[in-house]
Amino acid sequence: MAIVKQPSNGHGSLRDIQLLVNRNVKLIDQHIKNIFPDLNNDTIIWKSPLKIDNYAEYRDNDFIKIVGLANEEIKLREFWPVRGPQWDALATTANKKIILVEAKANIPEVVSPGTCAGEKSKNLIIKSLNETKLYLGIKNNIDWSGKFYQYTNRLAHLYFLRVKCSKPAYLINIYFIGDKSVNGPSTKGEWKAALQVLNSHLGVSQHKLSKYMSNIFIDYKDLK
Repeated sequence: MAIVKQPSNGHGSLRDIQLLVNRNVKLIDQHIKNIFPDLNNDTIIWKSPLKIDNYAEYRDNDFIKIVGLANEEIKLREFWPVRGPQWDALATTANKKIILVEAKANIPEVVSPGTCAGEKSKNLIIKSLNETKLYLGIKNNIDWSGKFYQYTNRLAHLYFLRVKCSKPAYLINIYFIGDKSVNGPSTKGEWKAALQVLNSHLGVSQHKLSKYMSNIFIDYKDLK
């Protein structure tokens, strides 16, 4: 299932990103425009998770479609098997740029398990992850289909859109501060320490796509 409707009474990052996109859109838009000056004079149009759409999250070809691309042109299945990343939030802009969002509310969410895909799907995943690493110039032997897989597969999709498909895509990781419902970090410093471990392990502190990525820290108290 490539369109997943979500409850409105969840907790943690699931609910936090719903509140951010539906009730605090000016807050997140300003953060994004501060980071990416080329979006300053553009209009951000949020596609998910929207209240009027049952807070649905998108993946696979439905994700391609909702960001305004044609499946006939963007052959995602050649790069990634079905049941790929389910995006926490998606947006486009008036100038047809694409914003991919992953959200986290506590540190354990960062340390995702490896892929559980079957052999055929896993072979394609590993091929695409290795292709991404090669483009980025990362020469370590770390298996990107293992620990931190959720991070690496999102990065691979940025590579797919931005490099293989020549589409103006951006990847944003949103980290919520102070969400006590899931024992989330109370400071930005705690998040940064955890992310330093991720970056060091994967070797992704700086690379060719860094200028199209960013971490945004949102205080839970600012969600209304």
